[in-house]
Amino acid sequence: MKNIFIVVLAIATLVSCEQSLKTGFIDNSEVINNYQEKLDIEAKYKAKIEAFQKRTDSTSKAFQMEAQEFQLKAQSLPDAQAQKEYQVLSQKQQMLQQRIQFEEQQIQQESQVEIDSLISKVKNFVSDYGKTNGYSYIFGSNEGGSVMYGAEENEVTQIILDALNAEYKKD
Repeated sequence: MKNIFIVVLAIATLVSCEQSLKTGFIDNSEVINNYQEKLDIEAKYKAKIEAFQKRTDSTSKAFQMEAQEFQLKAQSLPDAQAQKEYQVLSQKQQMLQQRIQFEEQQIQQESQVEIDSLISKVKNFVSDYGKTNGYSYIFGSNEGGSVMYGAEENEVTQIILDALNAEYKKD
């Protein structure tokens, strides 16, 4: 009876060893950085930033001209009035700086929300891809070293990237 148990255990062990796990890994940064949707998001925000910088530059130039005019005018004004106008000009400059800073923060926040959403989308896609294609695990490789080595035949970076971009083109 004891021998039968050992034989059954040995057979079960061999059978379980025969079942290999299908694993793969992707280069996280390559997938994200070469994903067409991310490239489109970057282009969109590059255009927004350029438009913002043009507005900021023209507003700053207009303010500088106003400040120069004030300096010339202030020489001929009584001190009390010059001080008053200087305070108004200072408040205007402060409001201008706050508006610029606010708009800059808005652009950064919008961009971050879209990138966070994109990363979540990629994670979900990889998860679905793994389930659909019978993977037990798909690891992410990054500079931090989550995958220190992977056999080339297990790398699915390009496959995932191509599938992601094909899915994006459908939308």
